[in-house]
Amino acid sequence: MSETTLSKADQLLNEIADIAVVEFLPIVGPARGKVLVEEVKKAKPKNVLEIGTFIGYSTILIGRELEKNARFVTIEEHQVESEVAKGNICQSDLDVDVQVINGDAVEIIPTLAGCFDFVFLDAAKEEYFHYLKLVEDKLEKGAVIVADNVGKFAAETKDYVDYVHTSGKYHSRYIGVGDDGMEISVKL
Repeated sequence: MSETTLSKADQLLNEIADIAVVEFLPIVGPARGKVLVEEVKKAKPKNVLEIGTFIGYSTILIGRELEKNARFVTIEEHQVESEVAKGNICQSDLDVDVQVINGDAVEIIPTLAGCFDFVFLDAAKEEYFHYLKLVEDKLEKGAVIVADNVGKFAAETKDYVDYVHTSGKYHSRYIGVGDDGMEISVKL
């Protein structure tokens, strides 16, 4: 596929991925991003929550798979990254409206209205369990939760992984990707 036939979203994703390699930016990247996209395609979510927008790479990956009427809320703690993400999302010409909220997810999650059928966790690894507990009552049956970096950050995410495996509330599996991986959980 030539560069001219790529969508604006694809072009932007490629540019961000190239910059991320040079500047060592912590994005989900193409390899784990492929797993994320596959999970979004399988789930066909209508209400998405992303915790940890950073500069919008994963937001664009998820957003381009959603139907126009989907609800997509993403939370980024850092103001500068939040603004960069907004610009990148705007440039990507997504069909879905994305609400980028700047602030601490621990404070914001309890204020969110409605339920979610897909959650992507990619913020403070040691807070994954806390994020899940805060959003758990807002998860529909069958909701998919994808937690990034649970391979590299096994110690920081241990309480989260233990919970999704032993609570009886989720069917959960680990997918290794290179030297890292993702925990994919479905609410029972």
